Amino acid sequence: MDAIVALNQVVKDYPLGKLTVQALRGVDLTIAPGEFTVIAGPSGSGKTTLLNMIGCVDVPTTGSVTVAGQRTSALRDRARAKLRLEKLGFIFQTFNLIPVLSAAQNVEFPLLLDGRLGKRERQRRVAELLDQVGLSAQARQRPNELSGGQRQRVAIARALVTDPAIVLADEPTANLDSVTGLAIIDLMKDLNRRRNTTFIFSTHDEHVMAHARRMVHIADGVISDDRVLEPTPTPTYDAAVA
Repeated sequence: MDAIVALNQVVKDYPLGKLTVQALRGVDLTIAPGEFTVIAGPSGSGKTTLLNMIGCVDVPTTGSVTVAGQRTSALRDRARAKLRLEKLGFIFQTFNLIPVLSAAQNVEFPLLLDGRLGKRERQRRVAELLDQVGLSAQARQRPNELSGGQRQRVAIARALVTDPAIVLADEPTANLDSVTGLAIIDLMKDLNRRRNTTFIFSTHDEHVMAHARRMVHIADGVISDDRVLEPTPTPTYDAAVA
């Protein structure tokens, strides 16, 4: 099976005054379609930079990053933006919802940016995703009327509404209590199983790491460990928890 993500000897340098900080130092990584992978490491280890490489937010200083068959450094800015919009979904620790929009409107927003679907199909997709994350009853509520777990579930629905091949999540449970955080991870695992979407997310939370199917440890800009873990039972998601 061809990799959906492939990094080959990726180096990423950032200038800091007269100094150069090397955030990634020769990273090799391949991820197959449908994987549920955790990138684990302490703050400053390079895991967010690694996600930025995969997410086409940045390009390597040297080495290559290939996402969904396209080498990102060979693309112009507009082509990389198109790749992000069509192939990638993003979930952030701070939710990044638009406060003046309802839950349904926040989920619909990427489809409006994409511009390829008519109103009826957009509404169908939004309703389907809100149902899958257990928020049909909250569709008209704005973010400030939702709990932290509910806001993160809106963010998950928004990330999935364009039917992306890959969803990237940067510390998606960092601002949630432990019970709600694990419910969010269970939801992501359930959606991964049912939709075969590739999930790649970063964390330094050991409780979240315990739910990974593949664990990639990064430290000081290099991958120190990469292992496939024993499969865990399919979760039973309780929307009331989060």
